[in-house]
Amino acid sequence: MSELKADTLIEVLSNMLGTKIISAEFETKPLHGGTVGDVQLVTGTAKTADGEKLPYKLVLKTQRKWERYGDPDSWRREYDFYNSDLEAKFSEAFPWPTCYHIEMNEEENETQIWMEFIDGISGLDLTSVMYERAAEELGRFQGKLYAEQPQFSQDFTNLSNVDYMKNFYLHYRSWNRVYDYIRSEDCEIPKHLCNMLIAIDENADDIFNRVEKLPIVLCHRDFWVTNIFYADGKTVFIDWDTTGWGYLGEDLSSLLADEANIDLMVECYQRCIPAYYKGFSEHVDISHITDNCVYEMILFMFGYRLVEWYLGAESDDEKTHHLMTMQKIYEIGNER
Repeated sequence: MSELKADTLIEVLSNMLGTKIISAEFETKPLHGGTVGDVQLVTGTAKTADGEKLPYKLVLKTQRKWERYGDPDSWRREYDFYNSDLEAKFSEAFPWPTCYHIEMNEEENETQIWMEFIDGISGLDLTSVMYERAAEELGRFQGKLYAEQPQFSQDFTNLSNVDYMKNFYLHYRSWNRVYDYIRSEDCEIPKHLCNMLIAIDENADDIFNRVEKLPIVLCHRDFWVTNIFYADGKTVFIDWDTTGWGYLGEDLSSLLADEANIDLMVECYQRCIPAYYKGFSEHVDISHITDNCVYEMILFMFGYRLVEWYLGAESDDEKTHHLMTMQKIYEIGNER
């Protein structure tokens, strides 16, 4: 870490610890999740003006400009969110990590966010009850924003587009490698799973007409298990850089199918949709909605991606995992 960053660390720690820090020892190590940014855990001991030594732990997320397909401004979105009034819309039960300091280097097109380290249950360790809780809290948060329509949410100009899911699906569907494979004689994916994907293709226009009747809400768009932490009775979501306008229930597709716990997929589908709608309906009357389209949105977002992951798998175990995920989606479709 450079001298400038060391000075920044002292400023950050003064904000975090609520007292003047004069020096700090530190160590850094990479954290999981830094696929498009550099995410570091910073730990050490801070020294106060009166000589007290305080241990600390925080996260530094550095993001350089890059262009995500169909969403070129995502690289700076989390910085913009932390620079806005969005935090006031979170609740005690549903916070995001506290931010202690943010910087934008315009010359380098780079953002830095110094934030709270969340130590909790995440990933495949989440239980079905925690999935359900996450779904309900997300619905409550989205319902509140939908009902209040705060001005700052109207002022954001770089949110991902409402058609992101549709464009994402059409992009994958146009890729011959996956589209042709499930229709070929050499395809090793079980026929009933291929037919599930082909049926979505054949009915896509009708399904999107149904989806587009749903309320448009602020979607997290990366709402998968490694971005969800259950800690101290709170459900904390991290990584808001893909956030944008989307459809009611769209985030549930990631929660339920993006590298989720296969053994819990069907149960969580049955639990999470009612919980999500319950949370949303605390602020908005949605009693008229009888077609949630979540199963279809799962296939739009993950059908062909699972085929891609299957084809790119480096081991039989990986292939089996992707096939089992598709099988669970198939079972969800049969049990709706």
